[in-house]
Amino acid sequence: MHSSSSLCLGAVLALLSLSPSVRAAEPAAPPKPPAQAPATDAAEKLVGIWSAAPVYGPEVQGELTVFREGTTWRARISGYEATGQVEKGALSLTLPGGQGTFRATVAADGQVLRGHWVQPRVMVGGVQYATPVELRSLQKGVWRGTVTPWADRFTLYLVVYKKPDGAIAAYLRDPEKGFGRQFALNVSVQGSAVKLVDPRGPTTFEGTLDERSGRLSVPIFFLGNLQFTRRERDQAVGLYPRTPAPGAYVYRPPVAEQDGWATASLSDVGMDPAPIQALMQRLLDTEVGPGPAQRVQGVLIARKGKLVLEEYFYGYDKEKLHDLRSASKTLAPVLVGTAIQKGAKLSAQTPVYSMFPGYQPKAPADARKAGLTLEHLMTMTSGFDCDDDNEETPGNENNLQSQEGDWYAYTLDLPMGRAPGETQAVYCSAGINLVGGVVRNATGTWLPEHFERTVATPLQFRHYAMNLMPDGEAYLGGGLYARPRDALKLGQLYLSGGVWNGRRVVSKQWVERSTARHSVMSPERTYGYAWWRHELRVGERVYAEYEAGGNGGQYVMVIPELELTVMFTGGNYGQFNLWKAFREELLPRYILAAVRR
Repeated sequence: MHSSSSLCLGAVLALLSLSPSVRAAEPAAPPKPPAQAPATDAAEKLVGIWSAAPVYGPEVQGELTVFREGTTWRARISGYEATGQVEKGALSLTLPGGQGTFRATVAADGQVLRGHWVQPRVMVGGVQYATPVELRSLQKGVWRGTVTPWADRFTLYLVVYKKPDGAIAAYLRDPEKGFGRQFALNVSVQGSAVKLVDPRGPTTFEGTLDERSGRLSVPIFFLGNLQFTRRERDQAVGLYPRTPAPGAYVYRPPVAEQDGWATASLSDVGMDPAPIQALMQRLLDTEVGPGPAQRVQGVLIARKGKLVLEEYFYGYDKEKLHDLRSASKTLAPVLVGTAIQKGAKLSAQTPVYSMFPGYQPKAPADARKAGLTLEHLMTMTSGFDCDDDNEETPGNENNLQSQEGDWYAYTLDLPMGRAPGETQAVYCSAGINLVGGVVRNATGTWLPEHFERTVATPLQFRHYAMNLMPDGEAYLGGGLYARPRDALKLGQLYLSGGVWNGRRVVSKQWVERSTARHSVMSPERTYGYAWWRHELRVGERVYAEYEAGGNGGQYVMVIPELELTVMFTGGNYGQFNLWKAFREELLPRYILAAVRR
């Protein structure tokens, strides 16, 4: 539906109607062309909400059928066919043109093929993802299941508004990536040409308005020429906390599903609903505008092992995967723990370079590298010249991710900036990612498969998307997409000493060692094995808390004394002062304060 407040293009100044006698007395003059309306007046027609939602793929998805004919295997999906073979129990089938690969392990009983679908690189983000797939036997030699890859789509809102001084301005927002928040745009229109100019920098977007079709076409960087159409408030899913506007918040306990979570009400587990209701109302009342504001996209609370709150905002729901960003770094030590649990010859003191026997250094080795252990990687005390807050360091995450070759070898080649094991930690995604290489080499297993077997299956994950490096191995420096209900299980697993619903996943000793203090990030923040550690004050009480944390406000928080796990998801990417308040203000003021017994 288009806005009824649209104005016609431009405004024409009317010629004065002169009396016949006056016109007769004056010499004839050529008619004047209609005057062009001021750009600001013409731009008023754009005031309102505009939305573009391009879909870039992937092309291949849906029903996947696999056939076995002797030693040959065939796959059929979306009109494509591929052939492959099983080597050492591992099946790999790749479609022509790199349209996708199915990798699976063949079960001994032949009833199930459980594996992953690896899709082509996505447009938004530029990486590949591996998503879980389970095929079940239809008859001897035939299996079928459904491929649900990561959806390569992007929703972007252009909100045009009139400022108090009468100027027409705009801002960009998207529900997922935090794209465009840095732009404050001035809007002008000349004829069908639309110009969006950021007065603070060199960015200018030039587009075209087609009033007949109601489309605004604007090229936006790598996204291409986006086709914006109008949206009403009640249609703008993701732009506002809830669509349509919900009014007063009403608490409802979460619904139990077959995903391992028992559910209860807040009062059932000794929590006062009033502070939680106040927090939810505050989130619903968040003003949407060009300025910065907290964008909490999800809040989940579990107490005494039961899920008691599950609320989503800005277009999210319980099934929509959320980018965990660096909160998924914590999975790297978890995978070490699960590998040890399964019998891998690993420990925190395992020398890192010994786990890469095929590595050939490009330069003479620094003697300090011989002392680098797995624990140093997990505690951000590797000593590598690597600092994600300093782009001049060669190990900075942006420098790592610009490499097309082997990211493990690139990290092993990094120069040393200090000796391994110093108390002061330096945040280094490359080092945490290297933990994945140690696990892979110790287990001989592709990391997505190891994750599926030892974490996702026992924790009853429903769906996820694991981002991959250029060589097809999983990247453990951050970026896993997961359902918040599943991600919260990681906190509950550690709160329960390594057990989920009676099943041992990691040892109690590994949990205790992982959450202990090993290094210092800042005077107020210490670090375990990729777990951040804090102390939170509520009145006269101080509670110990540890968390997995990621850019934008992705938190899995554990407060052992209160038998409490909390998850926030957020969209405040690059706005640390906004999302750190999720822990420093929202958690103690509303959630911890709600605990009564």
